[in-house]
Amino acid sequence: MTVTDVNTSMGFAHFIAQSDFVGKSLLAILVAMSAISWTLIVVKGLGQLLRTRRSEKFLNFFWNARSLEEVSAEITTHGVQEPFAHLTAHAMNAQAHHAKYGAAKLEEAGTAQDFVTRTIKKVLDEETTRLENGLTWLATIGATAPFVGLFGTVWGVYHALVAIGMSGSGTLDKVAGPVGEALIMTGIGLAVAIPAVMAYNAITRSNRVLNAKLDAFAFELMTFLSMGSPLADAAKNGSDNVRTMPGKLTPATRGA
Repeated sequence: MTVTDVNTSMGFAHFIAQSDFVGKSLLAILVAMSAISWTLIVVKGLGQLLRTRRSEKFLNFFWNARSLEEVSAEITTHGVQEPFAHLTAHAMNAQAHHAKYGAAKLEEAGTAQDFVTRTIKKVLDEETTRLENGLTWLATIGATAPFVGLFGTVWGVYHALVAIGMSGSGTLDKVAGPVGEALIMTGIGLAVAIPAVMAYNAITRSNRVLNAKLDAFAFELMTFLSMGSPLADAAKNGSDNVRTMPGKLTPATRGA
């Protein structure tokens, strides 16, 4: 037998052929984990990229708009495609609804400001939930894949010990297959877990940054809706006892 024949016989196909039901089942589980992990990584990654670009575009328009009516018209024309427009649309609709119908139901009880505040909190919770969809799978795969591979490693070592016991000698030809199976399972487990953990950390950080920006934007938006001016102007007008035009936007906090 030549060296090429030996390498071929001891390749991955040989590993599949000599594995039993348990080994093949563990390999199938790791392959499924890898497929789920990479699907989530691609989908969440592209989603983050599109969300960031659309959010920057909307915020740029928002802070350069001359009034909230102009913002409302833009949302009506182009729809809601990212979290900041989603938050703005619901907050403005809540204010308009309360002004028109008042507190007709329990969820609308209180003043218009109370109703808008509850609506903003609800939208923030919805956006947080949407951003976290799929992360549980990534965290689970990253945490369990090494142990699935480790179980395959233990199973391969067990086969090696059985082969030594049956043959009465620990020659290389008796243990090479089971030990090779053990090492391959360990490597596959790590190959599945490492990308999942790295992607989970990256996506979690990105979500945390976006949530912080949403919270800050929600605070400013609530000020616009209740006072008709951003924080800096509201404080100035309060001290000077000057009333600003309702709905007028200024760049005092642009880029927050």
